Amino acid sequence: MNNRIINDESKEHSHASDDCCVAAGPRKSHHSEQMKDNLTKRLNRIEGQIRGVKAMIEKDTYCDDVLNQIAAAQSALNSVGKLLLEGHMKSCIVERIQAGESEVIDELLVTVNKLMK
Repeated sequence: MNNRIINDESKEHSHASDDCCVAAGPRKSHHSEQMKDNLTKRLNRIEGQIRGVKAMIEKDTYCDDVLNQIAAAQSALNSVGKLLLEGHMKSCIVERIQAGESEVIDELLVTVNKLMK
């Protein structure tokens, strides 16, 4: 990934601050349309990869080839998770800490631990 792509992805996290991350009521994310489009495209590709893995198994494809495709799909899904985590930390976490909700740190730690399994 080159710097241009990283910079473009960072811009996708910018959005107007509204009360979407506060604990009162159901919380929602507030991704830009560009970010949602990026994530949707990535997830569509991953969905295609998973269908491809299923087809490989149905066709009795050599195990090593299937395992390599599974690794590629997992890597792609991890990339989506990293983008979401970055946006979450730069927006929701910051906003909730600024609102005095320090318990959000524990929530974040639980989430990060789940992602790292």
